[in-house]
Amino acid sequence: MNNEVQLISDGDGLAVIGNATDVERFLASEGLPSKDLGLQRLKSVVGTGAVVGQEGAVIAADSGRWVKLTSESAQLVRKYGLRESSKTGLSTGVVRRHNGQIRGFVEFVKGPRSLLTNPAIVAGAARIMAQVAMQQTMDEITDYLATIDEKVDDVLRAQKDAVLARMTGGGFVIEEAMTIREKRGRVDEVTWSKVQAAPATIAETQAYALRQLDALAEKIERKTKVGDLATTAKGAESAVREWLAVLARCFQLQDAIAVLELDRVLDASPEELDGHRLGLKAARLDRLEHISRRTERLVACMNAAAGTANAKVLLHPTKSPAVVQSSNHVATGIDDFHGRLGIESGRHSPEARRWGEAAAEARDKALKTGAKGVDAARSLGNETLDRASSVKGKLSSALAERARRRRGTEKEHDDEEG
Repeated sequence: MNNEVQLISDGDGLAVIGNATDVERFLASEGLPSKDLGLQRLKSVVGTGAVVGQEGAVIAADSGRWVKLTSESAQLVRKYGLRESSKTGLSTGVVRRHNGQIRGFVEFVKGPRSLLTNPAIVAGAARIMAQVAMQQTMDEITDYLATIDEKVDDVLRAQKDAVLARMTGGGFVIEEAMTIREKRGRVDEVTWSKVQAAPATIAETQAYALRQLDALAEKIERKTKVGDLATTAKGAESAVREWLAVLARCFQLQDAIAVLELDRVLDASPEELDGHRLGLKAARLDRLEHISRRTERLVACMNAAAGTANAKVLLHPTKSPAVVQSSNHVATGIDDFHGRLGIESGRHSPEARRWGEAAAEARDKALKTGAKGVDAARSLGNETLDRASSVKGKLSSALAERARRRRGTEKEHDDEEG
């Protein structure tokens, strides 16, 4: 049916399926960038016998675009009232243009062009969406690694470290399997057998890299002197960058394995596709959470070091700003790393306080304290003077009384002699 597009959201992306013209008009009206969904890959579902003739013809004729869910694009799910399935975790619905107006329908449209009523097609579309999302992340990580200092290549390719060497070798095998998948359109048993051992190797490398970041955080926490903090923080800049690159490569390879897995499950056990997709999604979120906690701990340690340095900037006018600068570099690198992996994070970078500003602040504080001291001294002085005057008065009175008594005694003595 013309003027109709079918929407599927899996929480990470939005699939827009329908006549090519209708799909393009819909996306243009919403102002959303998109990429080809690769709807032709649903032909593999047709091959399983799960799709009848007319639905297969619709798949061949329709166009599919994929939109990454952001805060803006996610509003479409709410705007058009897509309905979520508790079984699949997918939100689906149909949007139709009528008299120039776009309207969303929560109810499934049961018509000759509707694909949403066939669970096998929906599961197949969800599999493709998951793969497209992971491949986009893989591409972003590739760009990320390309922009980092060349020293990272030395870390990733170093053969002296057994853990990294195994990860590098596993990466070659996974990339080979991805190439075969692209050429054949599926992952058979032979191709899958080549990468079955890779997940354990990649997980070992990820754990190793996270331990290195933990060690850096602990090292920074132990330093209390600004000079030591400056040296340690400066060394952390390059070390963190390198280990983040290792983590990024691990995540990239894990996503590649997941892409291969989904195709393998479709080939071997298509009825388990939905469950396996949800399992992979949960495992991926767990990895992201694990990485996020460890890297954010490091940022917190660096910020604490910057705070310590800022507090002592008067005593260390050159080393204190250096600590803050290193802290900011590390935090910026981690923020960029989070963005490539899709980790949402808020970061506050402490700014190095200029010595002059700190000196002015200290001067003002001293003046304020001094003013209070002057007032206190003046008050104390007045009290002292009052007390002195009082003592002086009492002393004068006593002396006068003693002199009077002496004069009286002397007079009495003279009278007796006379």
